Amino acid sequence: MHQQTRPPKRWKMFFISWLFVYPVINLMFFLVFPLISEFHQLFKTLIFTLILVPLMGICIPMLHKKFWSWITR
Repeated sequence: MHQQTRPPKRWKMFFISWLFVYPVINLMFFLVFPLISEFHQLFKTLIFTLILVPLMGICIPMLHKKFWSWITR
């Protein structure tokens, strides 16, 4: 018989995602924002999202895979 795969717990997936996003945002505020502080807010947001979204798209699925046994427990 096949082992039944448990569905992931959403709160655990959100938690893992937050554990990645929170420090990255703080690091960006510390490293990137001083370099662009004089720019218009829309441009600062553009730069912020151009960095953050690809990082999230690459790293969060890897983290979910790494912690999958915990996420589905």
